[in-house]
Amino acid sequence: MKFIQTQVLTLEQKESLFELWNAEYPERIGYKDLSEFENYLDGVSSIKHYLLVNDLNQISGWAFTFVREDEDWFGIIINSKIQGKRFGTLLLDELKNNTSVLNGWATDHQNDVKRNKEPYLSPLEFYTKNGFIVDQNIRMENDKISAVKIRWKKGIAG
Repeated sequence: MKFIQTQVLTLEQKESLFELWNAEYPERIGYKDLSEFENYLDGVSSIKHYLLVNDLNQISGWAFTFVREDEDWFGIIINSKIQGKRFGTLLLDELKNNTSVLNGWATDHQNDVKRNKEPYLSPLEFYTKNGFIVDQNIRMENDKISAVKIRWKKGIAG
């Protein structure tokens, strides 16, 4: 596995990320088609992509950072076939090397399902093991997602 960092994605990369997003995230936050996914990406400011690719140059993981309301935010997705093998931690470490603060949203329940109807498991334990602090007082609640804010800051252990 190797990392590719880029600010501009090829069409092939966007197609792979669209499929990865829809396969691994809760079904409720999936995208109907590639153009809807591209609209999401186009609406994110100062985006940087970190692609985890295998020896065949296929994307197995993706992390991205962006700016929202003057704060650095991130998202991360790992193909379920390679979860639990430290690739997510390696991707997070790559993000941490390039910033001093990361904010994100994480589900803190087991109520969602993926597109294939398998349960979407809360990643909260993964984030706390990787030094993130959970802010139970800040939540995102809407028809698509129920999540708690997580935050990592360089030099502060979680």
